Amino acid sequence: MINFILIFIYLFLGLLLQHVKWFPTTSYKLLNKIVIYICLPALALYYIPKIHWDNRLLFPIGVAWIAFVFSFVFFRFLGKRFNWSKKLTGCLILTAGLGNTSFLGFPIIQALYGAEGMKTAILVDQPGTFVVLSTLGILVATLYSRGDQNGGQILKKILIFPPFVTFILACLLNVFGFDFQDWIQFVLQKVGSGVTPLALVSVGLQLRFESRSQHWKFLGLGLFFKLMMTPAIIYLLYVVVLKQNSEMIDVAIMESAMAPMITASILATTHGLKPRLSSMMIGFGIPLSFVTLAFWYFILHFI
Repeated sequence: MINFILIFIYLFLGLLLQHVKWFPTTSYKLLNKIVIYICLPALALYYIPKIHWDNRLLFPIGVAWIAFVFSFVFFRFLGKRFNWSKKLTGCLILTAGLGNTSFLGFPIIQALYGAEGMKTAILVDQPGTFVVLSTLGILVATLYSRGDQNGGQILKKILIFPPFVTFILACLLNVFGFDFQDWIQFVLQKVGSGVTPLALVSVGLQLRFESRSQHWKFLGLGLFFKLMMTPAIIYLLYVVVLKQNSEMIDVAIMESAMAPMITASILATTHGLKPRLSSMMIGFGIPLSFVTLAFWYFILHFI
């Protein structure tokens, strides 16, 4: 419960700081850089060396990849059909295609499924959501913010993206069975824990509640895709088509129903992909997701 309360405290703090005259209005840019270049790499180095492989793990790992591909196809089609700007299309692909599978996902899964559920949640998040963000996410952000970059430039941007570099390093540590000493792990965990407060304050600094905003219809569409269509797709594929029924599958579906990923919003913002809409996807998506998560939990356990 304390984690849920903190979510709203951090968002409110960001909103409050908007009205503090001496506080720099562009400080969210610095917070974004700290999250992307320091906190996320620390999380990869902490969690990934601890993963033990099993072919069944492809189900939770595949959640983020499937969701992002569907998001890309869906919003790219709508963007071309209704002549949306590239920045709007890119924003929706990123924010509706990636879920908040860690800060929201971890405490919710811990509360509902305990320690065993957390093992699945980490798989959905780290080799799933985290890697999609670091590869396909940065690819989409680059393509939809600047269309004049060639393949080599985009590949270079992915390869030097700090979270991706540290993910590769963490995978190598996993392959060779190496993990850091306890004190280094402690430092990595503490540095990585800064993702949530810094990212949420950043979102709060950028959030605007404008009744006449042109983004409302796109916000509704993006949140409907993320909170309802995405888990429906995973449910149909895993349960109906592949006939998978286990707690691991339940956790994977619940993780697919999480609110939009904070870091995806930051990535969209840093690339100029509709920053206000990106922030609205987080600001409205997080509280709304508590209602839709209850719906999906009911579907999984009582129907």
